[in-house]
Amino acid sequence: MQTRKLPSIPIALLPIVVLVIMALVSITVWDIGMLIPLMTAIAVAVLVGKSLGYTWHELEQSLADGVSRALPAVFILFLIGTIIGTWIEGGLIPTIIYYGLTAISPSIFLALACLVPAVVSLVLGSSLTTIATVGIAFMAIGEGMGFPAAIVAGAVISGSFFGDKLSPLSDTTNLAAAMGGVKLFDHIRHMLWDTIPALLISAILFWVIGGTISAKSTPDTEHLQTLLTGLDAQFVIHPALLIVPVVAISLMLLKMPALPTLLLVSLLGGATALFVQGSSFTDVLQAMSSGYSSDTGVEFLDSLLSRGGIDAILGTIALVIIATALGGILEKTGAFKVVVGTLISRIKRPGSMVAGSLGAGFAVAFASGEQYVSILLPARAFLEPYKKMGLSPLNLTRTAEAAGTVGINLVPWSVPAVFAAGVFGMPAVEFIPFIFFAFLVPIINLIYAYTGFTIKRVAPSENKTLVNA
Repeated sequence: MQTRKLPSIPIALLPIVVLVIMALVSITVWDIGMLIPLMTAIAVAVLVGKSLGYTWHELEQSLADGVSRALPAVFILFLIGTIIGTWIEGGLIPTIIYYGLTAISPSIFLALACLVPAVVSLVLGSSLTTIATVGIAFMAIGEGMGFPAAIVAGAVISGSFFGDKLSPLSDTTNLAAAMGGVKLFDHIRHMLWDTIPALLISAILFWVIGGTISAKSTPDTEHLQTLLTGLDAQFVIHPALLIVPVVAISLMLLKMPALPTLLLVSLLGGATALFVQGSSFTDVLQAMSSGYSSDTGVEFLDSLLSRGGIDAILGTIALVIIATALGGILEKTGAFKVVVGTLISRIKRPGSMVAGSLGAGFAVAFASGEQYVSILLPARAFLEPYKKMGLSPLNLTRTAEAAGTVGINLVPWSVPAVFAAGVFGMPAVEFIPFIFFAFLVPIINLIYAYTGFTIKRVAPSENKTLVNA
């Protein structure tokens, strides 16, 4: 069996450096999105692989292996596209927007735009579903109240990823616990120390910002009334429609598998469109396929509600596939192993070990843009070093989620950031500075790492028992 060479540090970092440079130029100069930068990084990674002695077949297989990890997420994205379309066609999102505009006070709006998605995502276990439903509603409500769209998006994303990190129904939460070999609810309890403070601080920041904005601005009642009139003219608006989101949440609480649950949620929207809004069967299928086309006559409302469908999600799916393909080839060629291994070899103290695993998670996030890879690879690499240093794997699974589940939102070309950019209709770089939760969770973990607060230690003899728990 032929032995493959491991790349040197500069060679291992080359595809990542190319990606970061290309991404920055793409965002600031070319405005061509992330497909070309990612494809360029893959081309560089392939050349690196060839120089290390890998065959074309092996490199092609590594790309396929990387993409295979993304297939569950791809099918979920397809269904989310249909949910957005049917929930708008069925008047569900318009109804939430309508009552939100009439019931929410501007002074507390931004705080609620963070806290409500936090509750919804905790129940659903899905940040993307929360963003695609409740998030769209809050964007419209924010527009009606005169709040900058980027700040509202930051609040919604902050809340949405609270549940993605903490919910027992979340795939990333389960993945992190499995990779660390710890019990799921032990993992969740240990994450309360960073997740709860980060959410509370985020909500307070949004409350202060929201109060400041509302105090300095005069509500545009004419614009608000225009939005309400536009919604009322195009949709049947009734409080009873709010039962459908409640039923959808109840279905998810039954802990059914994600794909059939999301399909049922999409069909609920379609049924509402047929029997309440008077849409035809063709209208529903078109909303699922190519999205809903709004014609209220209100420009902002039409641009916000004209979305959804499988067609609209294809760009995000392309990015998911290419990003995970890049992650697959970087793992195959040993680039991740070399970079992380070099980092681990230089760590001598427990605090630096925890901080190092957090940094490794961000490195993988910048290189791959994908949550699963950003959790899986650092957790694999650091598990044994954690045990040797007498650190509980619970600390590792917490930092893995801090970077791979939440912190990855700070990467403009990451799957979550690109998805949110597509749903909200704005570049990711505009709302990233306002995702306070994504900044605070890693910062809190760094504080814990170097102060030792909440860092759980175990005797070397206990490690094996804990890992097999």
